[in-house]
Amino acid sequence: MTATVVLVLRIGLAVLLYAFLWRVMQSLWQDLKGQSTFLLSQRTPGILVNAHTEGGAELNHHFRQTEIIIGRGANCDITLNDEALSARHARLSFHHGQWWLEDLGSTNGTFLNKDRIKVPTVIITGDQFQCGNTFFSLRIDQISPIVHNEIGDLQ
Repeated sequence: MTATVVLVLRIGLAVLLYAFLWRVMQSLWQDLKGQSTFLLSQRTPGILVNAHTEGGAELNHHFRQTEIIIGRGANCDITLNDEALSARHARLSFHHGQWWLEDLGSTNGTFLNKDRIKVPTVIITGDQFQCGNTFFSLRIDQISPIVHNEIGDLQ
């Protein structure tokens, strides 16, 4: 009789343990799905940078990356042959849900809408800035919202 009771208790505890583990795994899976949805919603909007050089040339650059370096150096994302431009002159970066313009300690400075910037500054579509003798205009792409279908999957 005692052996039967102990066996039933052991089986009951095993069932409770597996039910608990199943619930923990289910909860972790839901959290993981929620995090992936959140991360997908944090997509970087593309940015179109139009460069107007001193010689009259117009160059268009479209980017989807989160950081863009402007300068004379060969390793820059936008490389220009402008003697007033530093090797690494300015940076466009996307963080905290916005695009920012930052001077990288250039000799001649970076000007946003004709005002010299000394700290990273938020930029928007239509802003114009100057690095060296080159003028830039910006257009930030709109991000379409994430749509969920009836099953709950992302589209």
